[in-house]
Amino acid sequence: MELRDVLVTPIIILLVYTGAYFLRPYLTDEFNRRYFFPALTVRIFGALALGFIYQFYYHGGDTFNYHTNGSRVIWEAFTESPDIGLKLLLSDGSSSTGFYEYSSRIYFFRDHSSYFVIRIAALFDLLTFSSYSATAVLFAAGSFVAMWMLFLTFYKEYPHLHKSIALATLFIPSVFFWGSGVLKDTLIISCLGIATYLFHRLFIERRKSFWSVIILLIALYTIFSVKIFILQVFLPAVIVWIVAYNFGRLHSFVLKMMLVPIVAGLVIFSSIYSIIKVGEDDAKYSIDNLAKTARITAYDIRYWTGRDAGSGYSLDIVDWTPLGMLQAAPAAINVSLFRPYLWEVRNPLMLISSFESGFLLLFTLFIAIRNFRNIFLGLTNYNVMFCLVFSISFAFAVGISTFNFGTLTRYKIPLLPFYFISLVILLNYSNNERNVEELEITE
Repeated sequence: MELRDVLVTPIIILLVYTGAYFLRPYLTDEFNRRYFFPALTVRIFGALALGFIYQFYYHGGDTFNYHTNGSRVIWEAFTESPDIGLKLLLSDGSSSTGFYEYSSRIYFFRDHSSYFVIRIAALFDLLTFSSYSATAVLFAAGSFVAMWMLFLTFYKEYPHLHKSIALATLFIPSVFFWGSGVLKDTLIISCLGIATYLFHRLFIERRKSFWSVIILLIALYTIFSVKIFILQVFLPAVIVWIVAYNFGRLHSFVLKMMLVPIVAGLVIFSSIYSIIKVGEDDAKYSIDNLAKTARITAYDIRYWTGRDAGSGYSLDIVDWTPLGMLQAAPAAINVSLFRPYLWEVRNPLMLISSFESGFLLLFTLFIAIRNFRNIFLGLTNYNVMFCLVFSISFAFAVGISTFNFGTLTRYKIPLLPFYFISLVILLNYSNNERNVEELEITE
């Protein structure tokens, strides 16, 4: 905490709330207006709380390396030489020619994905005089806008479920804590929210817009630049979403049955193709090296970078091949969604994560038992298919490549809103009605 934080942060917060006040009439209606400011507030609270936790509990960490040992250096370069500052801002970290004096002070300069986050933070620093707290508030404001877009995506489909969808997208504690500050996770979950909204707008609502395409491409590029594997999980889920929506519009049962094998084949082919194309230019994420990358990442987090955390776990993986990893998929998915259990807790943050995971397990079991007879009907809903394909695939990917509960709590936040949304929609399937859209709209 510095003097600049005390002076600048209240001004930035005031400006954010003022902007939100004028925008709210255009972004809300009479039913969802009540969630707007509370959702913004918890995100700002999460961003500031994250900074306090990293400063006083962890005594440093990624968020300060992104800012104090990263974006602030670029800000200082701008104040001393705008030309050098601009070069640092536009650099991809591959060369430091002409500005080594500054780049040598940036902890993550050679790490392309981390330096991408640093450059985003540097843009905000230009507005906040490099105040960490004020920059974190701007990250939180951007995250709020993106998650509000995610909320609107499913609210438009199920307006009568506004309370449940708001809880699923806006008020999950670990999501607004880890997904609001100066971290990669904030950029990722923000871009996922934006991309989901725009895919729905372009391909489900069929509302074409040049700017929607441009913003969608920027969001996808950001995900690609920060964490490629998330794009490899997200795009196949989107393909399933769009295909399932159009397939569901067919009225002829016979035609549907005839097209099932063809459509399934096309979905599988296009999904695999998207995974290959996204990772083909990165040796770590090429289709041939995914298993090797997962093993290296898991052991690095478990036995090196996270060795002192006291919150490690392991999975019984005998053979680190695609087949061997698939055999461990149930355990990996379980650890991402439902662990740590209470008896595995080693610190206060793990305890909070354990309560959240326990609730998710109980909620899942409740829905499975209550709607057991019609669970298949719910699973054929195109929105449920999209959310489950993404969240379950993502749970497998991070569960099998992390091996540390503390790190996993952060890494898994992108899947949580989507998994909760799928549960909310499934819960709304009654024994006597096929589709949630047929239910009477109530407040």
